[in-house]
Amino acid sequence: MRCLTASWVVPVTGPPLRRGRVLLDGGTVAWVGEADDPAAPAGPPEDLGAGVLMPGLVNAHTHLELSHLAGRLDASRGFVPWVRDLVARREAAGPEPARQGAAAAIEALVSLGTAAVGDVSNDLAHLDLLAASPLRAVVFFELIGWDPDKVPAALAFADARLAALPAAVRSAGLEVRLAAHAPYSVAPGLLRALGARPDYAGLHLAESPEETRFLATGEGEWPAFLAERGMAHVRFNPPRKSPVAYVDGLGALRSGVVAAHCVQVDDDDCARLAGSGVHVALCPRSNRTLGVGRVPLPRLMAAGVRLCLGTDSLASAPTLNLLEEAAVLHEAFPEVPPAALVRMATAGGAEALGLDDLGTLAPGRSAALAFVPAPSDPADPLEYLVSGEARPRRVEWAA
Repeated sequence: MRCLTASWVVPVTGPPLRRGRVLLDGGTVAWVGEADDPAAPAGPPEDLGAGVLMPGLVNAHTHLELSHLAGRLDASRGFVPWVRDLVARREAAGPEPARQGAAAAIEALVSLGTAAVGDVSNDLAHLDLLAASPLRAVVFFELIGWDPDKVPAALAFADARLAALPAAVRSAGLEVRLAAHAPYSVAPGLLRALGARPDYAGLHLAESPEETRFLATGEGEWPAFLAERGMAHVRFNPPRKSPVAYVDGLGALRSGVVAAHCVQVDDDDCARLAGSGVHVALCPRSNRTLGVGRVPLPRLMAAGVRLCLGTDSLASAPTLNLLEEAAVLHEAFPEVPPAALVRMATAGGAEALGLDDLGTLAPGRSAALAFVPAPSDPADPLEYLVSGEARPRRVEWAA
């Protein structure tokens, strides 16, 4: 048994506890409460000091295999040129820099008090690194395929890769699900086929104005990019719908799916997202870097959309500190309660990834905790967590 305390304990399921205590039994939370509770453990607790003790963070959307591109891409010319640069540099670099970058990113996530990650991967080359780490992970094996004639081959390829996962990866409890890249890079037939599969669980959606324009008119920068990638022969009849309505019509929005970004959405889109049971992973720092717009957070919340947070990749975000995503949202939308933002970074992500034992401090939950030190006792712990000053770190629970 190990009993911890700090200036504040934030269980997420309820209000912060001043000088609260958390009792750990092995890898499980055994009790959470206030110091003067009659059920509080006897004896002095281990005091972590000034700061906030909270559940480990859940980063619901990131791309670990792009970490080696940190600081190497120019986003000043717009979203599509940034994608073009990313693809070219990734292809030129080869697999080893990607693996080294992923290893460093995993280490950073762990050190930043991250309990679990939703990692998007195109090649599954670093799963052994994730499996060997303390992180819980759901990996989204992302398919890209604009040629409708190659839909059967794309699905067969995905099935073969999943069947060939090493036994060590499977035994580590790491889960691999299928994902579509985006409506502008995945053929309608492939989106429809993925949406019908029980192992389909994610996509990028409504991220940029270019995506919205392409689906509405078939024009813009995407046709030229697709032609550069050898897809000039593919005819595309624009659905003349929003990205959300288009994907929903193909059956690719449903409960359990994690849709990343959702910046370009209106009230009807928000109602669709809420009604479908989709979890939306907000990545505001990436959106800001790429100049694609600001996520309409109050609109999403008013509609009842299930929200979580992600850092996207180090190719478009400066760090993997999930609380910095919350801080950007707090600065942009000060009317949104800090408690709601903290929930997105913890319980919201756990729910999106289907990791029911993470995201809150409660008996029976995982002992994967984070501590956020502060220069002095914060007057308001939730406000401090979204202030931009919070630097979480992992709590080693194995005494």
